[in-house]
Amino acid sequence: MKTFTYARASSPSEAATLAAARPDARFIAGGTNLLDLMKLEIETPAHLIDVNGLALDKIEPLADGGLRIGALVRNTDLAADERVRRDYAVLSRALLAGASGQLRNRATTAGNLLQRTRCPYFYDTDQPCNKRTPGSGCAALHGYSRQHAVVGGSDACIATHPSDMAVAMRVLDATIETIDAQGQARKIPIAEFWRQPGDTPHLETVLAEGELIVAVTLPPPQGGTHIYQKVRDRASYAFALVSVAAVIQPDGSGKVALGGVAHQPWRRDEADAELINGARAVCARLFADAHPTADNRYKLLLAERTLASVLAQARA
Repeated sequence: MKTFTYARASSPSEAATLAAARPDARFIAGGTNLLDLMKLEIETPAHLIDVNGLALDKIEPLADGGLRIGALVRNTDLAADERVRRDYAVLSRALLAGASGQLRNRATTAGNLLQRTRCPYFYDTDQPCNKRTPGSGCAALHGYSRQHAVVGGSDACIATHPSDMAVAMRVLDATIETIDAQGQARKIPIAEFWRQPGDTPHLETVLAEGELIVAVTLPPPQGGTHIYQKVRDRASYAFALVSVAAVIQPDGSGKVALGGVAHQPWRRDEADAELINGARAVCARLFADAHPTADNRYKLLLAERTLASVLAQARA
């Protein structure tokens, strides 16, 4: 690990100001992803800004019936919250499907959204990776790509986003609240938060330099049946090959988002409209622009069958 300097921020605006003044700085809270990347020298920040002391660890009701989740709320606390379990059960279930109990005790809401891909070529510094070293190439394109994206990728990157929580947040139409170095607040619909990989997969979100996530808000409860189903290589502590987050209404309509198949949680409005016609119709819309490799083509059928299982559970 390379040496770095360290500071503690006393307010969100101070944290954003400190980060904007130093492009080589990173925010740190739970550190469950960043510290691993620093040990491998994939991330090499010269300055860390500790945001753990900021008052961003509350879960609060909103006037419209929704919920505001502070950026520093730990994954364990969010999954266990009575209001989340009752009104946003898909989120609680997604969180409990992720990582391990020890990691969930440390990982934060904002950090979960911002975690970087677990693509093995990203983690292997002897391999070319445009996400790690822009312009170096993508080893996954001609390598072993069983775990990689089947849709939404580009000729520069086919990595997937690893978060379970983010898939549930996407199906719930969450909004991400931020503050920048000038003290300006911004609200970003989660559908617009992640960038397309294109030719610049190292630019992963729409956040500006120094912009700090302060909260995630959920709209009023949608009702219906909430299901999160994750398919992985082992029963725990593994990332999704395919996951399905769904909110299904009694009439068969609803919303669905997939994990493990793209650079971000994958959802399409036109696919939601096909829910009453079954899993095959939904997946035909979700994967209309799919470009799987020979190694990961199986994900298309696995996603359809996983969604079919989710819809059968909802009907039951």
